[in-house]
Amino acid sequence: MAQFTKVKSFTDLKNKKYNILDFEGKFKNSFGSPELAGAWIVWGDSSAGKTSLNLQLAKYMARFSTVLYNSFEEGLSLSFFNNLKVHEIDSVGNGFQMLEGESISVLNERLKKQRAPRIIIIDSVQHSRMTKDEYHLLKTTHFKDKLFVFVSHANGKLPKGELADFIRFDSEIKIRVEGFRAFPTGRLNGGGNFFDVWPLRSAQYWSEIPR
Repeated sequence: MAQFTKVKSFTDLKNKKYNILDFEGKFKNSFGSPELAGAWIVWGDSSAGKTSLNLQLAKYMARFSTVLYNSFEEGLSLSFFNNLKVHEIDSVGNGFQMLEGESISVLNERLKKQRAPRIIIIDSVQHSRMTKDEYHLLKTTHFKDKLFVFVSHANGKLPKGELADFIRFDSEIKIRVEGFRAFPTGRLNGGGNFFDVWPLRSAQYWSEIPR
């Protein structure tokens, strides 16, 4: 016999308790007041500022919940460690945790544990070799109470590859990074301003000041 999904009313949604990340300052101006649930995607060319943006977001969001960074592309290399030092990630202590390319299937099981991190950054979609089925597994198992930030290479002004572009359509917040500047769009709940990853370098790239 078919198992019907429970029908919801407007009153059900009005009474639902949403877990909102109460961003402030430049983070609120750009990313609004997002829900701690669902998916974001960040994409851009190499050396555009994606990793620095991800670490700035991770450091800021660690004040709301533990952030788990699954580093497929750089692993836990010296260059990644140097980026952590530049952004003073040590200041959030155990609020920022790292994995060196843990497979999506194992990550899925890890996130079922009690007190598992609720903000997960996967860097990158391409290097993780994630399949659409694995993405759907994460979505159906965890998206209701966890926030995933997927990082992608770019193909022009879009994420590279069928899966990354599929995630873009599925994501609450979509962030294109170019020239050390992030451009958020989507269901922002406020925000919408660009976010300068490195203000001086972005101003030079966008010809707002001389190089």
